[in-house]
Amino acid sequence: MNWIVKRTLVLFLTLAATISINFFLIRLMPGNPVDILIRDYMLMGYSYEEAVNAVAAIVPFVPDKPVHEQFIDYLKGILRGDLGKSITLATPVTVILGYGIPWTVFIVSISLLTSFTLGVVLGIYAAYRRGGILDKGLSMFASVSGALPAYVVGVLFVLAFAVQLDWFPAYGTFGTLPGNPSAHVEPGFTLDFIVSVFYHAALPLLTYVTTTMGGWLLAMKSSTISVLGEYYVTAAEARGLPERRIALTYVGRNALLPLFARLAISLGYMFGGVVFIETIFSYRGIGSFLSHAIGVRDHTLMSGVFLVISIAVVASNFAADLLYSRLDPRIRLAAD
Repeated sequence: MNWIVKRTLVLFLTLAATISINFFLIRLMPGNPVDILIRDYMLMGYSYEEAVNAVAAIVPFVPDKPVHEQFIDYLKGILRGDLGKSITLATPVTVILGYGIPWTVFIVSISLLTSFTLGVVLGIYAAYRRGGILDKGLSMFASVSGALPAYVVGVLFVLAFAVQLDWFPAYGTFGTLPGNPSAHVEPGFTLDFIVSVFYHAALPLLTYVTTTMGGWLLAMKSSTISVLGEYYVTAAEARGLPERRIALTYVGRNALLPLFARLAISLGYMFGGVVFIETIFSYRGIGSFLSHAIGVRDHTLMSGVFLVISIAVVASNFAADLLYSRLDPRIRLAAD
């Protein structure tokens, strides 16, 4: 119990420090949202006077108080559930987050679980067949795919599967159907809408799985090889237990132990790890909104997105600690 109390206290202290650092760093960034908005309007063909007048309607959303007063108001807003209005979108930040979070959770949760499952299965197989052709091929694929940035893989997939082969749409979250690019599907709990959502999510899902599966594969292979050298595995083999039972009960369960904690942490990083993927595919999750906010220096929207990311990361690390201590009581006893 003392261990849980300590970890909970650390959680809140970490979250408070993270929120404070994010708030002040965002406002120390170079660039002014008003100047950037005026520039954008002028690039669209507006004269300077017309651009100033167009931005005048947005100026009331730009905070003009001293930074320390803005910080106090921001903390009060968090307690009330009010994160302010987006400077450039003139929409409450909570509304934007409420729209973007479900799309991000949808795409990353499926991608993460898929890449984790494939990585674990292939990692065990590569460990048992280490030194073989398939093991070398899988290890090479994992190393190369893990080293490639997600935005590079995403661009390649767009060029190959969207532009050249025309198998999947290159952007959007829903709207068209396979084989019917002129169709327009309205949101709703219908079969067409569900098909359209998965159709548009295909390339982002493939990009995420391709760039993350290699890490799980190599980690599981390394963990499995380490477990295979333990004495209890040798003893089980000497007893003549079936190979399948040894692989599942003795090897697989213990090799998965460190990966479960890593999976719990990865669930928290899902909100911040898809910025480039969502931007490339114009997928309207919070990653694309964060990219927009950084580009136009939208302080309130950036603060709201970073708040969600911070809470998710800190909470996932806390969950990983609890999970690992549950799976391995030695961790909890050592901490106490």
